[in-house]
Amino acid sequence: MIRFCFRSATLAFLIGTVLPVISHAQEKTINVATSAAPFLRISPDARAGGMGEIGIATKADANAPFYNLSKIVFAEAPNGVAASYVPWLRAISNKIYLATVSGYHKLDNNQAISGALRYFSLGNIQFADASGNALGSSSPREFSLEGGYARKLGDRLSLALGARYIYSKLATGNANNSGVNYKAGNAFGVDISMTYNMVNEEGKGLVTGVTLTNLGSRVNYSNNSAAKEYLPSNFGAGVAYNLPMQEGHKFTFGLDLNKMLTPVIPNDSAGIASYYDYSVVKSWFKSFSSANGGLKSFQVSLGCEYSYKEQFFIRTGYFYEDKYHGDRNYLTTGVGYKYGSAMFNIAYIVPSGSGATRSPLSNTLRFGVTVDLPWK
Repeated sequence: MIRFCFRSATLAFLIGTVLPVISHAQEKTINVATSAAPFLRISPDARAGGMGEIGIATKADANAPFYNLSKIVFAEAPNGVAASYVPWLRAISNKIYLATVSGYHKLDNNQAISGALRYFSLGNIQFADASGNALGSSSPREFSLEGGYARKLGDRLSLALGARYIYSKLATGNANNSGVNYKAGNAFGVDISMTYNMVNEEGKGLVTGVTLTNLGSRVNYSNNSAAKEYLPSNFGAGVAYNLPMQEGHKFTFGLDLNKMLTPVIPNDSAGIASYYDYSVVKSWFKSFSSANGGLKSFQVSLGCEYSYKEQFFIRTGYFYEDKYHGDRNYLTTGVGYKYGSAMFNIAYIVPSGSGATRSPLSNTLRFGVTVDLPWK
């Protein structure tokens, strides 16, 4: 048996509290679906982070590929690039972080292409056996390379298709001579998204979006071919209402719903065997069963943004999970400043919860910048 020391003892917590845990103090079981490459579910954009993690129907910019690729055809600038830095569990280490870059180019008024890179570093992990004997160290890391195409199907409706290659290296080598050899996992995934934009020329109106993300192959982290993990496939739906007012004041109100399309691993051996026998498509439908929480397993994000003359921005939001399916509930705040074609954003999560119910981003600032490029 391998025991992870220090940072690795919290590995599941580092990547988003993805393992089921039991809270004895409250006598309840928190069932959280696990997956490979959970870094794909981390919200990288500081603008979205300040608004409760909403991003499906908000104003399009270069971070759109991470939330809803189809909305980039409604972006105001013909080109855009973005970069972000998200510290992860800053209280434990300053070497755990998510960094992203992304961009898009509008081919014309009806078509756009995009590209993006996510890189997640888990710092350095020291391995030890049950007796505390050192077994070496590792530097787990994950990344994804992404590209996509979006097209309008009319003045208001757009569709998009995205694809990504995923590399996930959490551990390598033999697990204490157990016969199980760990290796880096590789996978391919696709995104399908739709946007319906009813915003008028004055900037007032409703935007809705629907996304299916990370639909793809399973990931094998070892020489055990029967233990392939599912990608963090996700169904998302969002709505945002834009309300411009006099003298440069404007409000945006938004709501996102997200549902992970991966079933919870059963706690009995027979159920676990069945779990790994599911096809990828069957696993999506199984995630809606009552055993997996049904509608209660949806994550809810609420957000609001106030802007003055499209230059100064103040944001707030709330993120909610059911108490039996994650139990992460927290307030978010954020600010933004636009100077010329560049937008600088900062987001902050108000600390709440403890242990597995505490967001890894609590009490942490995340940063992002987007730049609109006018050339065609």
